[in-house]
Amino acid sequence: MQVSSINNVKIYNLSHGKSLPEVRHSWIANVQRRIELIQDFDMPTVCTAIKVSRDGQYILAAGTYKPRIRCYDTCQLSLKFERCLDSDVVTFDILSDDYSKLVFLHIDRYVEFHSQHGHYYKTRIPKFGRDFSYHYPSCDLYFVGASSEIYRLNLEQGRFLNSLQTDATQINACDINPVHHLFAAGTLEGRVECWDPRMRTRVALLDCALSSVTEGTEVEGLPSVSALRFNSSLGMAVGTTTGQVLLYDLRSSHPLLVKDHYYGLPIHSLHFHEQLDLVLSADSKIIKMWHRDNGKIFSSIEPPTNINDVCVCPGSGMIFTANEDPKMSTFYIPALGPAPRWCSFLDNLTEELEENPESTVYDDYKFVTRKDLETLGLTHLIGSPLLRAYMHGFFMDIRLYHKVKTMANPFAYEEYRKEKIRQKIEESRVQRVQLKKLPKVNKELAIKLMEEVEDEDALSGTTSILRDDRFKVMFENPDYQVDEQSEEFRLLNPIVSKVGQKRRKQLQRLAEQDAIQQVGEEEVEGRASSEEEESSDDDKSWVEEVRVQRRLLWAENNARRFKERKQEDRDARLRPRFYQIKDGEEFRSFGDVARKQKMQKASLEQRVKREESLGMLDLADTAVGSKQLTFTLKKVNMLSGNQQRKTFTFFLCLSVSLSFAVTEDSVVMHLGKQEK
Repeated sequence: MQVSSINNVKIYNLSHGKSLPEVRHSWIANVQRRIELIQDFDMPTVCTAIKVSRDGQYILAAGTYKPRIRCYDTCQLSLKFERCLDSDVVTFDILSDDYSKLVFLHIDRYVEFHSQHGHYYKTRIPKFGRDFSYHYPSCDLYFVGASSEIYRLNLEQGRFLNSLQTDATQINACDINPVHHLFAAGTLEGRVECWDPRMRTRVALLDCALSSVTEGTEVEGLPSVSALRFNSSLGMAVGTTTGQVLLYDLRSSHPLLVKDHYYGLPIHSLHFHEQLDLVLSADSKIIKMWHRDNGKIFSSIEPPTNINDVCVCPGSGMIFTANEDPKMSTFYIPALGPAPRWCSFLDNLTEELEENPESTVYDDYKFVTRKDLETLGLTHLIGSPLLRAYMHGFFMDIRLYHKVKTMANPFAYEEYRKEKIRQKIEESRVQRVQLKKLPKVNKELAIKLMEEVEDEDALSGTTSILRDDRFKVMFENPDYQVDEQSEEFRLLNPIVSKVGQKRRKQLQRLAEQDAIQQVGEEEVEGRASSEEEESSDDDKSWVEEVRVQRRLLWAENNARRFKERKQEDRDARLRPRFYQIKDGEEFRSFGDVARKQKMQKASLEQRVKREESLGMLDLADTAVGSKQLTFTLKKVNMLSGNQQRKTFTFFLCLSVSLSFAVTEDSVVMHLGKQEK
């Protein structure tokens, strides 16, 4: 789906993009945004005409090659049936509300009728036909073409009636007014003849060729009438082969408005939009929507391929076009009206797109500035459809840009010569010392891999991890950075380095064997024992390196733990202390509580001295005297490393009577001497 905005009117091209057989894997994003409103909505080569039934349920399209008619059911959003024909279709019409009655005008003068089951009847008109209209009150078909006569075929009687004779040499288009059934025919001479079907006489003649040439209008040749369309009872629009559209009131012979497409191409489709009072006119290049009263442009649609026919879905903003392309285009313009009931989800989809606008992407276009246009000599194209104004420059077709570039560049040979010289210089620089660009992540690993690649490529030409896209994230994402200070790396690095050294030595041995193979096999056999000794020495060396790394890691872990404990002790001292007042105790001050806690941790000797100094304790010496010993407990680490026991040992040669007090750090003992 492509979204464009012309004159602030959103236009959604629902058929934009490649068809499914043409899709490649690189266009997955485009496929996800692709909307296939109706399945198989295309033709093998070209679509020539397209119409919608009056009940709005069926869409019928005629195309080639081979000539065929396709009917699409909007309720199923798919193809209902396909019928092949004998020749190409000039135009066709739907006589019933659905697809049950169809009339086809072929290029070989045949008129073919189809019913619901298929082909019904075929007849032939005297001259080649170009257009026809159906008169419902009398069941008459009016055919016009390369003749001055208007042929009448009555479908009720099943026979041709008397023809209507005109003053024209050829007639290109015709239409019947839906209100009073006035028949109008546009001639090759640029006139419109109006006939009354009841009297079979001409009632008016309009000279549109003379009226289409206004001030500032440039025409080439005689403006013939190429399209006709009635609007209500008094309005009529006439399209000319020179690209003008004339609006008439049937009560006047002069046009109310003349609108020029400025393409000089024949107008082949005309439609009226009653709700907004707009006119939709189309030639092979563009569909213009403009106001009927003043001719001011409302919006426009310019498909990439030529337009053969335009069909407006009644009562909605949906427009179908038959193009010079296998794909039939579908445009949805919310400003013209809501989506049809069979695709009402388009309204919600467009509202979401308007809430989240995206930048318009131009495919196959080249952006050029005004300076670039001056260089290429294309300033005269400013304002033409070949340049689309955008920001500070213009968009132009890339094919046109390449053509003009090759023609307007006189110094192409000089640029080619400079490019060749630059390539030669780059080739000579390859022989010099090249500075290798290292990645931002894992530089050491990249250097190591580069060295291995140089050795391996010299022998076997193997690919490296650096060249493999599966591992490129390892050198781009910082999360994959190798931590050389981690325990795993330090323990594995000696092994990996030795494996790499063995690998390089093995490659060197292979190279030496290739060189010595021409001399003989004796020297190679004589080196086997030395190679085995070197391999055994290498095994012993990396084992010793692993042990050294383990010792270093153990010492670092112990130092780290000691530092953590020291930090915890420092934090504990700085942490605020809380005191508990028990029941029955009187709170005096924080100092008193602190002294009590300090005395609880004091030794027996310190408490005895304190109580003695305070007069709270009396010591009486006996005849044998008294002694006091203080023992400090020794902390011993057991084999488990988790439990510590506090032991004390003393030897006495005397039998003593003792009393002791045990604290956390010491044992205080009072010994009384006695007789042996």
